[in-house]
Amino acid sequence: MANTSLKNRNIVLNPYKKCMKYGPEALSDDELLAIVLRTGTKDMDAIELAKLILDGKQDCLLNLIYYSRKELMAFPGIGDIKSMELKVIAEIANRIHKCKRRERILLGSSKSVANYYMEQLRHRTQEHVVVALFDAKGHLLLDKTITIGTLTLSLFPPRDIFLFALQEHAAFFVVLHNHPSGDPSPSKEDIQATEKIREAGDLLSVPLVDHIIIGDMTYYSFREHGLVPGGH
Repeated sequence: MANTSLKNRNIVLNPYKKCMKYGPEALSDDELLAIVLRTGTKDMDAIELAKLILDGKQDCLLNLIYYSRKELMAFPGIGDIKSMELKVIAEIANRIHKCKRRERILLGSSKSVANYYMEQLRHRTQEHVVVALFDAKGHLLLDKTITIGTLTLSLFPPRDIFLFALQEHAAFFVVLHNHPSGDPSPSKEDIQATEKIREAGDLLSVPLVDHIIIGDMTYYSFREHGLVPGGH
């Protein structure tokens, strides 16, 4: 038992020393993840466990986003706490990405809005609907995930969307959602839902200025295709 513990500890110390000397950018993905994992199991060290986790859906650190906590816990040595820590790290990375792009987001540019939410939404395995609120000058105020894909409930509930927009005193809003297939082409249901939301927004004087569907490094803008009136 003592030898196994020492083995796991020494394997992680090497990436630690490498990181201290050269910085984290010098570490491989396996080494970075091994430091986070800290220990492996009695049958494999931390780096071997890291390689096992990364050798999956995407063969890279994106697996931390794609794997659910339940899937992570199927790996040896990954319990409730470690699976939570890995998902938290993935979410931190996503939020850092958004921070870098926040100052460049422009209400009048569908591309800048799509780029801002790309990493948040393109990896999701279920459809997520996000509503982004803007002030009268086109600055992003706040955003919120309204729904997550379900077979029994509407993906675009107007009541929830407008309750959020009115409570936060938004001047305009954009609806975004992802297509897990990676193809952002709108479905018939997407088009119908967009028209209903647009009509309700006009009545409530909180206009919908775009509906953006996020695919895999691509997007579809209803505004760019003339399905939502431009201007604000």
